[in-house]
Amino acid sequence: MNATLTAVALSLVSAVAYASAAVAQSRLAGRTEAGSGVIRLLGRAAWWSAVGLNAGGALLHVAALKYGPLTLVQPLGALTLVAAVPLGARAAGRRVTGNEWRGTILTLLGLAALLLTAGGTAPHETLSLVEALAVGAATMAVVAGLSRPGARPGLRHAAASGITSGVASALTQTLTVAVTDHTGPILDWRLVTVALLVSAFAMGGLLLSQTAYQDGLGAPLAVVTLANPVAAAVIGLALLGERLQGGTIALVPALLGSAAAVRGVILLSRAQGETMSVADQAMKEPAPSAKSLVVIGSPRTRDDRLILGPEPGGTRVGGP
Repeated sequence: MNATLTAVALSLVSAVAYASAAVAQSRLAGRTEAGSGVIRLLGRAAWWSAVGLNAGGALLHVAALKYGPLTLVQPLGALTLVAAVPLGARAAGRRVTGNEWRGTILTLLGLAALLLTAGGTAPHETLSLVEALAVGAATMAVVAGLSRPGARPGLRHAAASGITSGVASALTQTLTVAVTDHTGPILDWRLVTVALLVSAFAMGGLLLSQTAYQDGLGAPLAVVTLANPVAAAVIGLALLGERLQGGTIALVPALLGSAAAVRGVILLSRAQGETMSVADQAMKEPAPSAKSLVVIGSPRTRDDRLILGPEPGGTRVGGP
């Protein structure tokens, strides 16, 4: 199996692991009483299963970054949303909706077009210490600008989360390639600095995404999912020597594929938002009378937001 197929296969399994973790977290939230503490969650096997799935998805994503360029691996993070559709529908005992089908098809068609144009060689270039510090400083400046008080804070925090996660993935790739290629000492200043930046941006992406989802899931989730691969691709193309196959002509299918994937992600994110709205509405409805006591599912509290797929860069879709 060549490097490209290995990266795609690892990304697919990673997306399934993230989606399974998200569904498990959603079901656990529905069975957990409001105000339950962290200690109680630690005693639940379902919680540890979700943690294990998330950790497995993160490790698989890191492995994929070893074999595939950022322009290939990062967009495949959108497959977490695609995988979550049938898994979530089955767990909820419902059918996949029309919007979910349309979003799934568009996302898959868009990603297929992007796969045809993405670079097919395993990554070998890494960021220098100066480049890593410059990327880190630029990212912090952008995040500070997006996090300032103002209108539409949810979308701005979502964009900041996606950017920090994409940058964390780019830095993770540098760390992975440098360590596995044995091109120098493992504990040199460059790798230690990159590791610290990865940790900082991973935690930052997680906190920013949680803040972004406080006012709803649909639109912020789409922004996180889309900003992540864009930020990573910019670093890959500008600093790591990644190129599109086919040269300038490849921009046409790449743009068309991106447009289809964007529309698909928006539809899938909107479907997730609608599902959350139904759950919130269930909380407001009065309990049924004793004559018609039929339990369909466990209602979720309003603060139990479904967050899809952390990567090494945080809790979201699409790879670290």
